Amino acid sequence: MSAANIETVSTAADKAKLALVAALVVAAVAGFYALVPQGVIVQWLALLVGLVAAVVVFALSLPGRQLVAFGGDAWREVKKVVWPTRKESTQMTLYVFAFVVIMALFLWLTDKTLEWVFYDLILGWKK
Repeated sequence: MSAANIETVSTAADKAKLALVAALVVAAVAGFYALVPQGVIVQWLALLVGLVAAVVVFALSLPGRQLVAFGGDAWREVKKVVWPTRKESTQMTLYVFAFVVIMALFLWLTDKTLEWVFYDLILGWKK
């Protein structure tokens, strides 16, 4: 792995933005608990305003833009997926159940055969 593949926050401005994001989140949570005497509406409003401000600052930073770009790329890939039809899903589910039943019977038969060989034929322990 070369050093060129490692992504880091490179500029001081981006580092300052990320620090501001952390400070805004902490301030929002602290404000939520500090504003208990003001009422529930004020508490939630302070929390939401602080978190929205943190999201906006994060979106303006390089890591925020990269995250949004990654999300867009991921969404485009999800849209390319060919999802199975209901009929195909039902058929595959039935195949899986049939395989499980066949394997259960095979393992039960193998277990009983080995039990008979070891206990009855080799050891002579009759039940």
